[in-house]
Amino acid sequence: MEKKYKPHFSVEKIEDLNNLMFYGAYGCSEEDFKRPIIGIANSFNEIVPGHMNLRQVADFVKKGIYRGGGTAVEFGTIACCDGVASAHEGNFYVLPSREVIADSVETMVKAHRLDGLVMLGSCDKIVPGMLMAAARIDIPTIFVAGGPMLGGPAFGKKQKTDGTAFTEAMGMMQVGKASEQEVRNLAMLTMPTCGSCSMYGTANTMSAIAEALGLSLPGSALIPAVYAERFRAAQASGEKIVELVKKGITSQQILTFEAIQNAIGLCMASGGSTNAVIHLCALAYELGIDTDEVLKEFDRQSSIVPVIVTVNPASNVWDMEDWYKAGGVPKVMQNIKKFIQPQAMTVTGKTMGENLDEHRFLYPADDDLVRTIDNPHSTLGGLAIMRGNLAPDSGVAKPAAISEEVRQFTGEAICFDSEDECSEALKALKVKPGHVVVVRYEGPKGGPGMREMYAPMKLLHGQGLATCTALITDGRFSGTNNGCFVGHISPEAAVGGPIALVKDGDKITIDVINKTLTLHVSDEEMAKRKAEWKYEPKKTKGYLARYAKLAKSADKGGVLE
Repeated sequence: MEKKYKPHFSVEKIEDLNNLMFYGAYGCSEEDFKRPIIGIANSFNEIVPGHMNLRQVADFVKKGIYRGGGTAVEFGTIACCDGVASAHEGNFYVLPSREVIADSVETMVKAHRLDGLVMLGSCDKIVPGMLMAAARIDIPTIFVAGGPMLGGPAFGKKQKTDGTAFTEAMGMMQVGKASEQEVRNLAMLTMPTCGSCSMYGTANTMSAIAEALGLSLPGSALIPAVYAERFRAAQASGEKIVELVKKGITSQQILTFEAIQNAIGLCMASGGSTNAVIHLCALAYELGIDTDEVLKEFDRQSSIVPVIVTVNPASNVWDMEDWYKAGGVPKVMQNIKKFIQPQAMTVTGKTMGENLDEHRFLYPADDDLVRTIDNPHSTLGGLAIMRGNLAPDSGVAKPAAISEEVRQFTGEAICFDSEDECSEALKALKVKPGHVVVVRYEGPKGGPGMREMYAPMKLLHGQGLATCTALITDGRFSGTNNGCFVGHISPEAAVGGPIALVKDGDKITIDVINKTLTLHVSDEEMAKRKAEWKYEPKKTKGYLARYAKLAKSADKGGVLE
């Protein structure tokens, strides 16, 4: 039975005329207060390519809200671009921005007692920040993605490129395999439209996760930003949020552990970004779910859920547009239905299982891109929770993006105490075949802010070292990376984790098949090094100083205590 909608405000109450007075200042009438007041949290700006279309998306959400019988009120929040920030020290702020986004959305909703909320975003930390806010506010909530951009021209082995091809080309130029003009051309051609980057990085992973969690309409997450279908989905979301308010279906009824299990299943089946681990841990933290249970679930599913869809960077053929046309998230969820929790509630007002049974696809199936579990691209899980004496509390690898020849790799450590030191060494061609590159003091506290190791990995790829070297770090990786890599190593170096004690020349084994990370140094030697270890935190001020002081470790979601 539907719950009767009870508005927060009623013009019949004399004390609520204060609200009418303020809303009325921009044109609202008494009639508007008889309808649900629906907030639109819009992260539009003119810096982030993935958010350039969100003004138009918001317009269609408003149309849907009014069609559904609600009153729309829009407000903004910040949005940082990893791609822009990763080129300079701005990268320190990207993960910490997630907490600002969550705080700002929570603050606006609670301060103004909104009845429902539609959240608009697309990119790496914006989507998880909004999901965290949804977990806190517990009102009817829908997430609407801005959608991925279209791919760029062919380059190297890839039929369609994305923005990361530029950094790969930089590495090629450093070893004489590409000209400066080719690099300049790529800078202008690999990102031809607005939208989140066209590969399966963190941005598109988190939008897909929002749908798998049940917080976005089925089939909406991966619609390209420039497709008219993107606007139709936005309008439908506007109508649906009013229905959710009237039915009393809130975000915490949708964001359950079962929903997180479904999101993990999607990540495994599609080879999602390693950042999905830290963000789902953060979401679990907001919901009061033990983050250790989330890591255990990642570990459990990595052993049973095969990779059935592969797109750039794991594929040289397909990108996000191709995956959308091949059925998107619903097709993958249908094909792994035996592994998911069908009873999980969604924003349709129906369960995940009901949605999958009723879903209708616009485009013909591509059974080579999205395969069945009996004919997978790989039987090795899309993500792996790594353990060992180098990562006692866990690390994260992405077998789906690691070539078979380096899924078990042993090499000698070459250590750097920052991403910048590593990048300079790469430019000087100091990294050689057989090296395990160790980048430390880049965790949540040490960075501070847990920077992405996007640039070093792409330079290694461009220099032809992706299948004869490895990189491990207490920082993060972009979902765009390939090669042999392990990130999120916990405890991090800044709190004296084992990664802080590694020395040049130490032997390290990375085994993503068995999910182990081993430093071949005796316990006695490690104890001696720990006794001699010294660390001076970076001098920071402002928000980064507060973040460094309050941030929990990566295995706890990097949230603020």
